[in-house]
Amino acid sequence: MMAAVEGVDVQGELRRDEPMSRHTSLRVGGPADWYFVPASVADLQMFLAALDDDVPVFWFGIGSNLLVRDGGIRGVVIAAGKILRDLERVGRHQVRTGAGVPCTQLARQCIRWGLGPSEFFAGIPGTVGGALAMNAGAHGTETWEQVESVRTIDRNGEIHVRRPDEYSIAYRHVSGPANEWFIEATLRFDENTTASFDTLNSMLERRKSTQPLGLPSCGSVFRNPPGDHSARLIEACGLKGHTIGGAEVSEKHANFIINRGDAIAADVEALIDLVQQTVLERYGVELQHEVRIVGEVRE
Repeated sequence: MMAAVEGVDVQGELRRDEPMSRHTSLRVGGPADWYFVPASVADLQMFLAALDDDVPVFWFGIGSNLLVRDGGIRGVVIAAGKILRDLERVGRHQVRTGAGVPCTQLARQCIRWGLGPSEFFAGIPGTVGGALAMNAGAHGTETWEQVESVRTIDRNGEIHVRRPDEYSIAYRHVSGPANEWFIEATLRFDENTTASFDTLNSMLERRKSTQPLGLPSCGSVFRNPPGDHSARLIEACGLKGHTIGGAEVSEKHANFIINRGDAIAADVEALIDLVQQTVLERYGVELQHEVRIVGEVRE
């Protein structure tokens, strides 16, 4: 596998044995066999087209809702966010955005254009690509409610235009054509809704006051169960401040696990499992992961 990737000609950066702890917001994670930062979409297309079919591909955003295990990721991690930053207004109520655009940047620009509802994007701590992949949302609004179409790239480097009806979309879940990754979206906003910086700033202030921002974390660990909140259940179990190794259930928000500085991925995953099991035993509620857990366990 190493040789199969090594022979692929690229214009961007192709690194071997890249520590994923450098790239995830939790600051944990073992090495990727290969880590590719394409120089352009054309470079990405050529790389994918030349890659052997048996080489696993993992599409990486900014690692804000991701736990990479200590054994790392086999195959190639593709970090294309830097080349997918275009953001333009393409109609009276439409915006075309690259998958690498930070959601907060999207929210601010849409407000400047007077397009709403868009403030909720500021509550999503990641990029548009990640928001599309998991139907991320905040303050009662979800990403795919605004999607008119998306552009994807497949395992062979071919680009497709897809409509929302080609996907199965639910709360924090999106499934569609296999081995395709989002590179762009066209969003349509409501002509009768006016966006506001006051609303955006109040959302950001609320997030700042209730979440452990500035500390290494992966954002919300669990999805909210129907009719309840994961944070309430976790706090009711007395788990705020509970630690395993260097990982801790945040004292500020029980649905956040933070890295106190010396955590490894195994600490975080063990704490996730403990929280899940405790809530199940105490309340009969099986919490579902919102964080994506990937990679190999270190032996």
